[in-house]
Amino acid sequence: MTGSIAVLATIGYGLATLGPGIGLGILIGKTQEATARQPELRGSFSTTMFIGIAFVEALALIGVIMGFLFRA
Repeated sequence: MTGSIAVLATIGYGLATLGPGIGLGILIGKTQEATARQPELRGSFSTTMFIGIAFVEALALIGVIMGFLFRA
């Protein structure tokens, strides 16, 4: 029984990585699009992008920690 729970947990974590991956793709893509439209604001866009990346990655790390804390 423990083996099947571990497999399900692994699949669940694999699916949970899709959210941050999609979020990072959208975030970075939109920043590139904004930079192409207004190159003079590149520094401001980069700062905002890195803050957003930090929040998205923090959510992913919280998911990893929760997986370790609440594993069966």
